[in-house]
Amino acid sequence: MDTIASLFSFITTPVSWIIVQFHKLYGAMFGPDTGWAWGLSIVSLVVLIRICLIPLFVKQIKSMRNMQALQPKMKAIQERYKNDRQRQSEEMMKLYKETGTNPLSSCLPILAQSPFFFALYYVLSNIASGKTVGVINESLLESARQAHIFGAPLAAKFMDSPEKVASLDASLGSVRIVTAIMIIMMSASQFYTQRQLMQKNVDLSVKTPYMQQQKMLMYIFPIIFAVMGINFPVGVLVYWLTTNVWTMGQQMYVINQNPTPGSKAQDEFLTRLLKAVSHKGEVRSRRKRKVVQGIVAKGPNRNDNERKFIGALSKAGYAAQADGSVIRSEETADEAATGGSAARRQQPKRQSKSQRAHTGTKAGDDSDKLSLEKSEEQDTQPKTPGKPARRQQPKAGQRKGQQRPKHPSSKK
Repeated sequence: MDTIASLFSFITTPVSWIIVQFHKLYGAMFGPDTGWAWGLSIVSLVVLIRICLIPLFVKQIKSMRNMQALQPKMKAIQERYKNDRQRQSEEMMKLYKETGTNPLSSCLPILAQSPFFFALYYVLSNIASGKTVGVINESLLESARQAHIFGAPLAAKFMDSPEKVASLDASLGSVRIVTAIMIIMMSASQFYTQRQLMQKNVDLSVKTPYMQQQKMLMYIFPIIFAVMGINFPVGVLVYWLTTNVWTMGQQMYVINQNPTPGSKAQDEFLTRLLKAVSHKGEVRSRRKRKVVQGIVAKGPNRNDNERKFIGALSKAGYAAQADGSVIRSEETADEAATGGSAARRQQPKRQSKSQRAHTGTKAGDDSDKLSLEKSEEQDTQPKTPGKPARRQQPKAGQRKGQQRPKHPSSKK
């Protein structure tokens, strides 16, 4: 580790200068030899570096999303040219060029801050050895050696020997307890950041090897940091813990305000946006209008979350416009006011057995009465002139034609 850090010794002067300037500020508040003054100087160094790296972080987010979207096409190219590595590489580079994607952009923030990390490690190693470095002179060196963070010297390590820890005016137990807690916090923050990225900010409709790789890194990175952390000085642990907390907060902001399309975070974001539109009747934020504008521009290519949002807007009586605004839809509003498209058919109430029997008897009486009234109407109905009366059909066993009257003697 010392050999790698020595390769970045050329940047130790600006790093040490920044630390000294912050130390002057915090030293006036907490005292120049306190751990608070030196610890907050390192924290401020991290914040300054991460603010400068925000443009690279934006490029990282865009690159990661482009890589997620390209995974199906990349997989198809690998299957198509699996026996021709050169053609496969050419097609991959062509795909990156057409879509404007740079695979290395996702690593830019880590690569950019690596020199500062190793330069800080080199500075703290020299402080532990009692050597001046950069703009840190003898007086500042002695002040830094006396600084303790919760009882652990700024330059002490978890694996230091008791003699070396004693030379820094500290006990081995306090050093190992403080460093162990900081290593655990550093690994836990790394794990949580990667976990919330996988659970909330990944398009769940696309199953690609990229997701499996990210899932593996979620477990591998914390283990790597835990193993490496036992060889880091306390000041470097402060640096790395601070940058992990910054990354975690930055990631939470991105997930809540600019989520990946198709992800669980996008569904939650659009739900909040729908509530705001229903309450205020408009999209006030320019950034949110751009989101609505992008959803409208997709047309039939919207994902499930976006289709759900447009449908919910329509039900609420609003219509999304191409410029990202929303207007009141009169047709939808009238439909909502009338209670829907068609009134639902009212279902009959459930009846008991006795009620059903009573209803059936009543229905039978009504039908008999109706048939009697019908027959009376037929009898009283006047015959239509010009139409002959219909001849009555004879019963079975009777002769056709007019019947002769019976003889009086047959009555006896």
